[in-house]
Amino acid sequence: MRRKHFVLISLAGLACSVALILRKGRRKTVGGEWPVNLAHRGASSLAPENTIEAFRLAVEAGAGGLELDVHMTRDGHIVVIHDATVDRTTDGAGPVSEMTLDELRGFDTGHNFSPDGGPSHPYRGRGVRVPTLEEVLREFPGVAVNIDIKAGHPGIEAAVLGVLRDADALGRVLVVSTPHATVKRFRKVSGGHVSTGATKWEIGVFYLLSRLRLERLVRPAYDALQVPLRHRGIRVVSLRFIRAAHDRGVRVDVWTINQAGEMRRLLDLGADVIMTDRPATLAEVLRERET
Repeated sequence: MRRKHFVLISLAGLACSVALILRKGRRKTVGGEWPVNLAHRGASSLAPENTIEAFRLAVEAGAGGLELDVHMTRDGHIVVIHDATVDRTTDGAGPVSEMTLDELRGFDTGHNFSPDGGPSHPYRGRGVRVPTLEEVLREFPGVAVNIDIKAGHPGIEAAVLGVLRDADALGRVLVVSTPHATVKRFRKVSGGHVSTGATKWEIGVFYLLSRLRLERLVRPAYDALQVPLRHRGIRVVSLRFIRAAHDRGVRVDVWTINQAGEMRRLLDLGADVIMTDRPATLAEVLRERET
């Protein structure tokens, strides 16, 4: 029992110390409304992920936002692809960072995609290519975009910011990345004027603080907590967690939810955004709630 109390007291002390550090970070972001229906890599159950085709299907199905991942090519272009290599999603092989944009464009991004797990490949040979971030932003001008910076290429943060400025998209994006250093650099180069999501470290700290009911010690530098339902067997999303986030003016985005029943339950709890591979399913759930 003494050991348990010692651990709890130690955790509380750690949380308070971290909270004092985090209070230094005040948001300067544009904020605003964000669509509930966020398509994970587009309608990735129906078309090759992170492609114009998948994004178009998602918007047609009712998604108000698109989630995508970016890397930087050898010649400095910001391209939309999840993995560090092209092996899984194209008919090519090799790291994205070692290729030029023209080399990347030579691969068929529809080659490996199969909606039924193998028998059919409806997008093979149809000219589907890895898009640039600029192309996606210009193709879908009225759509919110969640940008996950996947790799710490030198200068990628400034390059992403440059694309956002050129496309006049600063006010309709959320920039996230797992490495804390990447998001920290992006916040610095953007002057805090582009919305960002919490890093893995920031999420962990906020979760602990919410469990200890100490979330009011924090002034978040982020606009969203993007979390799974569970992490390593621990339930993350709860009514308490959502209320704590809302108390600090932060929204809760839950990933990746594809079942209608779970979508309904999360919306009832107060989740703000649901990231899904099936935007049509979520659109139907949202229509039900309007009647």
